[in-house]
Amino acid sequence: MSLTIGQKAPLFNLYASMNEQINIQDFEGKKNVLLLFFPQSFTGVCTKELCAVRDDIAKYQNSNTEVLGISVDSVFTLAKFKEEQNLNFTLLSDFNKEASTAYGCIYDSFTGMGMKGVSKRSAFIIDKEGNIQYAEVLDNAGEVPNFEAIQETLARLS
Repeated sequence: MSLTIGQKAPLFNLYASMNEQINIQDFEGKKNVLLLFFPQSFTGVCTKELCAVRDDIAKYQNSNTEVLGISVDSVFTLAKFKEEQNLNFTLLSDFNKEASTAYGCIYDSFTGMGMKGVSKRSAFIIDKEGNIQYAEVLDNAGEVPNFEAIQETLARLS
């Protein structure tokens, strides 16, 4: 299933830590949301992508945008990854693969390793009304989202 621009974003409720749940609806009427699905913590391309977002976090904050990184890693793995990389935005565990499936960004089989159900590297912008304004799902885990197009979309929404 692929999502289209203008469509209502699928709802989810995911854990950021053992005691903190984030519901995508929490941001409606308040902020735009940039969802960044990524395959796995501690891998080269994922680290590079998320550290680039960390280094540019002011651009997202200036456009009233909440950044949420999502992978199927456990909350414990994500906490360690966030700490080691000094990431300044929330990472969410989609351990049960519900959000990745709802957003159409999950591998049936990941890079010849026989791993099933890993999130595809993807980017979605959800506006303050809860509608999708940008959708990019990459089949090649070695590629990163088009951050120039993401910034252009966020500028248009500001």
